Amino acid sequence: MIGPMRERVVAACDGASKGNPGPAGWAWVVADAAERPVRWEAGPLGRATNNVAELTALERLLASTDPDVPLEVRMDSQYAMKAVTTWLPGWKRNGWRTAAGKPVANQELVVRIDELLGGRSVEFRYVPAHQIDGDRLNDFADRAASQAATAQEPAGSALGSPEPPPAPDVPAARKAPRRGSGTKSGGASARTIKAKFPGRCLCGRSYAAGEPIAKNDQGWGHPDCRTAVAG
Repeated sequence: MIGPMRERVVAACDGASKGNPGPAGWAWVVADAAERPVRWEAGPLGRATNNVAELTALERLLASTDPDVPLEVRMDSQYAMKAVTTWLPGWKRNGWRTAAGKPVANQELVVRIDELLGGRSVEFRYVPAHQIDGDRLNDFADRAASQAATAQEPAGSALGSPEPPPAPDVPAARKAPRRGSGTKSGGASARTIKAKFPGRCLCGRSYAAGEPIAKNDQGWGHPDCRTAVAG
């Protein structure tokens, strides 16, 4: 029984892909009334894209929670959130085709999520990833998904797994960018463009379509990460 204080369940979900596409994993976490992680699950996906991992995490979360209890879902993937809150109704009306007439990407997952959302109260909340004093549930889900992607092993509270460790790429991400240190670093261009597609920076944080990105020596990512990656 859920007591009177549990008018809704607060949860977070996240996906990870080491290479996009590359070794991928998904994770979700459900909190108690004080928003402490109490139940979680993570799993491997083999080789998959970041978007597939993000959508799978949401699908598994919805399938693992009581549809009769209102749910708040915290996510750092703008693609996955917009897919199910903004774009989905139009896709459905168009017979699961985009406005350009192309088949919807990852259609099976989107259709399954649509089925799981039917008749239940779900509020989606976007939370930026990897913030100092950021959302602890999102951070937990991010670490669990990263661990599942790297280890390609299932984990979770039902399996008696310990809390997921920091992601292997976190130490590099913690190298603070040196602001005002010039327009170029390590040979990387200072030019920024708007991302055409969602992706994940070398630091491990994701970026959404439309966000500014810059070229590092080892690929595209956050402008602030140019000096961090080169350091």
